[in-house]
Amino acid sequence: MGVLDEGHVEVGFEQETLAIEEAVKVLLQGLGEDINREGLSKTPARVAKALREGTRGYRQKAKDIVQGALFPEAGLNNGIGHAGGVGGLVIVRDLDLFSYCESCLLPFQVKCHVGYVPSGQCVVGLSKLSRVADVFAKRLQDPQRLADDVCSALNHGIKPAGVAVVLQCLHIHFPNLELGFLDSTHQEWVKVSVCSGKGLFENAKATIWSDFLSLLKFRGINVEKTCTRDSTGPCWCPSQSSSALIPCKIEIVHQMVTAVTSILRSLGEDPLRKGLVGTPNRYVRWLLNFEKTNMELKLDGYVCGKMDPFQPNCNEEEMHSELNLAFWSQCEHHLLPFHGVVHIGYFCTKGNNPIAKSILQSIVHFYGFKLQVQERITRQVAETVSSLLGGDVIVVVEASHSCMVSRGIEKLGSNTATMALLGRFSTDDAAKTIFLQRIQNTSTS
Repeated sequence: MGVLDEGHVEVGFEQETLAIEEAVKVLLQGLGEDINREGLSKTPARVAKALREGTRGYRQKAKDIVQGALFPEAGLNNGIGHAGGVGGLVIVRDLDLFSYCESCLLPFQVKCHVGYVPSGQCVVGLSKLSRVADVFAKRLQDPQRLADDVCSALNHGIKPAGVAVVLQCLHIHFPNLELGFLDSTHQEWVKVSVCSGKGLFENAKATIWSDFLSLLKFRGINVEKTCTRDSTGPCWCPSQSSSALIPCKIEIVHQMVTAVTSILRSLGEDPLRKGLVGTPNRYVRWLLNFEKTNMELKLDGYVCGKMDPFQPNCNEEEMHSELNLAFWSQCEHHLLPFHGVVHIGYFCTKGNNPIAKSILQSIVHFYGFKLQVQERITRQVAETVSSLLGGDVIVVVEASHSCMVSRGIEKLGSNTATMALLGRFSTDDAAKTIFLQRIQNTSTS
């Protein structure tokens, strides 16, 4: 009977995975893409695998993790004290997690700190604190509910005198798309800290909280203000600021929204749950920013100026650079955003005006507003700038990829750099070094 049940579970898992793949195909077609082209043919399977991995917490039970991981540890002689002595606080700091935001279906990063005061003369294996936190992180979440879920599960499983959870969360801060990503003051991340407490920690002003936060400070973690909860405040997800769909191609948009709703069901969620109402609309709105369209590359009539060969200094060239041009894009392999900065260097004949920053930024955005890979966008920007100048160009792209946080990899804080060299920069090591030093100087200033 047990084998039969496992078989049914496996078949159900495969059916749900296939349903997600079919839904992803609908999304890609809604963007005007060819689902059979190289680079996209395996995207539905990759996206389905990432989503299943990133929401595996629905198929796990925290109590199964805690059971069997409680170990006896003598406390006070009368048997009513705390294991390890009165007030024997135990903390595990800096647990790196990621979760999918229930408002927009994009991953967000979590730094988790868990503390508890043992009782009943037993302690729990420290690794289990991380595993319990991960069970709830691997579901569609918002920060406060995630903290509450982890706290409640540990409280029920360990039965301590008190348990506390503090989360520091980072969510990609969507740029103002109407401004064309040109706002140089745009902040890349929305940051929020939340806490949850049971038992001795239920009183936010209790002394035990001071002990908890002091132990965090030993490692430079300052979260003093996290214990003030405001459930009436605005949603932390930037997608909540605009949930209206683009008023065009109603039928296609409807198909895409239906596809996202199907994905939610396949993951084991109820699309009618309060936190998920409107999520399909918000995700589709985000995705449509990268629709395959015949966008116009606006170069403001720029034409590379030609010097009179009989003028003095006509053969002298100087290096120009434009650094830290912001870009956002969407990975075509996993349908997850990546963003960062582009650095461009080029040689220009003395007396010619360098290319305006607005033109270079337009080139970057033109190639960013697509389903992309970082290597390709690096090459495309370099080739386009080279076509304007007729030669020597270097482009360096630095980006953070959401897919490095999800898909079971979970390399929080990683960054990818790519480089394209054309003309002199491909052979002149001195010129290349000078440009790379300029990037380094801006990074350390």
